[in-house]
Amino acid sequence: MLSYDELTPPERELWDAFPEGRRVDLRSGVAEDDRVAGGGQWGPGRTVRAEVIVALLLGAHSVQPGAVGALTLAGARISGRINLAGARIDHSLWFEDCWFEQDVSLFGAETRSVAITGSLVPGLEAGSARIEGRLDLLRSTVETGPVSAFHREISALSLTHAHVTGGVILNGAELRAPEGWALAGGGLVCEGGFFCGGGFVAHGEVRLPGAQLGALFMRRTRLETPGPNGVALSLDNAVASTLDFSREFTANGTVRLRGTRVSDNVAFEGAVLNGPADGDGPALLCMLMQAVDFDLTLARPPSGTVDLRGAQVSYLHDNEHSWPTTVELDGFVYGSIKVAVAGERREAVGWPDSVANRLRWIRRSPGYSPQPYEQLASWYRKAGHDDDARRVLLAKQRHRRRTLRPAARAWGQLLDATVGYGYRPWLAGVWLLMLTLLGTVTFGAHSPTRVQAGEGPHFQPLVYTLDLLIPIGGLGQRTAWYWTSGTCQWLAYLLIAFGWVLTTAVIAGVSRALQKN
Repeated sequence: MLSYDELTPPERELWDAFPEGRRVDLRSGVAEDDRVAGGGQWGPGRTVRAEVIVALLLGAHSVQPGAVGALTLAGARISGRINLAGARIDHSLWFEDCWFEQDVSLFGAETRSVAITGSLVPGLEAGSARIEGRLDLLRSTVETGPVSAFHREISALSLTHAHVTGGVILNGAELRAPEGWALAGGGLVCEGGFFCGGGFVAHGEVRLPGAQLGALFMRRTRLETPGPNGVALSLDNAVASTLDFSREFTANGTVRLRGTRVSDNVAFEGAVLNGPADGDGPALLCMLMQAVDFDLTLARPPSGTVDLRGAQVSYLHDNEHSWPTTVELDGFVYGSIKVAVAGERREAVGWPDSVANRLRWIRRSPGYSPQPYEQLASWYRKAGHDDDARRVLLAKQRHRRRTLRPAARAWGQLLDATVGYGYRPWLAGVWLLMLTLLGTVTFGAHSPTRVQAGEGPHFQPLVYTLDLLIPIGGLGQRTAWYWTSGTCQWLAYLLIAFGWVLTTAVIAGVSRALQKN
């Protein structure tokens, strides 16, 4: 147990101020001397032992009735290690412009608000802690801490399975763990907002898998060095109301949102997604993500793959910079696509080259999958653009044809040329007209033979040709006449075969035109 006589002058000042929550400021007022980076050179007049701070927070100096105690310290050099693992702390902690000799441990602790602002800390362990209030690391630098018995991964800031009832504020902070995790926050519950803006920089992976966040704001943020697996930010299976990566967000590594559920919007407006430096890995992975609004209007195209397989969004916003060379779209479901026009977001239908642009988008996906085409056609139909929907479905059949065997490809090419796979009924009408003219001219130049002499209608080349082309019913010509000429006989067989294909296509096209979508 520390005695008052053993305390140094700055420690006595802190001891006396604690019961009343008064601030102790040890700064000299000279900017050059108060630089936190040089805090290791501060002398005894600005040094406070960690054991004194721990003793105060654990009740060594009781608070008088009617007062609110708090530990508030500025401009100090903290010697030793602040170890409050498992402690119950009834007072707020606030360190400003302080230099910490060793890491700070709040593992499993229960505490009020914790603020370490503008300071330099060699690691902060707050895994499994419960903070009734906010965790504020505004403008602080937190470096890789040592491996502990409780947290064996190397991380600068650990919030694994922590519970923060207020917000987590990392605006302007810098987390340094080039060979590990800048932030380990798997299972974190943050009831307030999680703020990483204002020039926040992370050297190392920011891990928040399974986290429950009120909202995450990463505007004006740089994720400089990805973790060993090339991931800059991991939010797999996280739950949040908003994920805001807009306004100068830059990630040099993969951003993972696999299975993330967002009740409002995910915004990458003006963001830069560079992906891993070696190019081995996606720039953005959103497999199975769910969100209402997904804004991917980037500042420039991502340098790696964008993976949207199985994702579901109500509104997709994109621009000319949204898509890289490879985009995974299989299973991606969206209710609407919007583009920016004259500063406004409008439905991306009816614009010149709209279908061509969307088909190029789908063809960025490797291999063939029918779902992206079906999804795009469904969107066009819901928007009332049935012709565009048919163009998409025709493109689907042409893409599928390239995956078939030679015989099936040849049959597909025939269907495409003659009837456009049934999605161009007018083309079938053109072929019917051409074949009708061909049959009329050819049959009119030859003389057929009656099936039964003296019976049946007179031969009419036009009616005979139509009788061959129409597969259902009959006009009486085909059964009354036959050919001895091989040329006419083979032409008759050809017209019968084409008649089945073309007439079916015309009927299907008319049915689709009359169908209510």
